[in-house]
Amino acid sequence: MLVADTYLGHRNDDATAGAVATSDHATVVLSDTERQRSRVRTETTDGRDLGIVVARDLADGDVLEAEDGTLVVVELAAIEALVLDFADSEVSPTAALELGHAVGNRHWNLAVRDREALFPVTDSKERMETTVAELLPADVPTRYEHVPPTTFDDDGVDHTHGGDTDVHDDGGHSHGAGHAHDHGVRTIDGGDQ
Repeated sequence: MLVADTYLGHRNDDATAGAVATSDHATVVLSDTERQRSRVRTETTDGRDLGIVVARDLADGDVLEAEDGTLVVVELAAIEALVLDFADSEVSPTAALELGHAVGNRHWNLAVRDREALFPVTDSKERMETTVAELLPADVPTRYEHVPPTTFDDDGVDHTHGGDTDVHDDGGHSHGAGHAHDHGVRTIDGGDQ
């Protein structure tokens, strides 16, 4: 089994890009869960057995080195998101608060991109649609879109490395009685995911 245990950098970094360009590198596609684990056993896209042992979350385009010198380029599998498009809508503060309360009670992660709200599909589509349908004004269209899993990261860091988005951590809030947590609200400025 090939074991990648050294983080070299990102494929957009000049030195790393040069190393990848001149090598017979392997590629691995990781799920959102796998990219956050320090140890993963998986396969490369060409079917080689691969172990990844790195103490960091991995991003799309990260490059690892195996003990035999093989470079491994990480790609992230896109995740599906429910998108609420408020661009042509005048949502009242009451409607916005009711919607926020409903999705907050379900602990859905949220990313805001321009006048759109994105929620990762973590439940059945039908249940998610039912939750928002009762609270959305009729002029707010919804759709599904595949986005990078880093869209919903809660560390406030732009993991795209390409500069097309800027992710900011809006922080969390406290429910009192020692129960505090972050609801995962991200604001994405500019660019498409």
